[in-house]
Amino acid sequence: MFIVTVDAEACSGCGECVKACPGQILALQDCKAQLVGDECLGCLSCETVCPATAIKVEEY
Repeated sequence: MFIVTVDAEACSGCGECVKACPGQILALQDCKAQLVGDECLGCLSCETVCPATAIKVEEY
């Protein structure tokens, strides 16, 4: 199981994480990335593409 954390303060709202997530658990809401699901695949795509390093994926 993986836990995704989005630092809203650091998020620039570019949407790259939303495009990269194969599990579609991220969405832009109020110009910030937010979790909309809980089935993270642990692929780290969102963390890798985030230019603001606002996303962390940790194994639980």
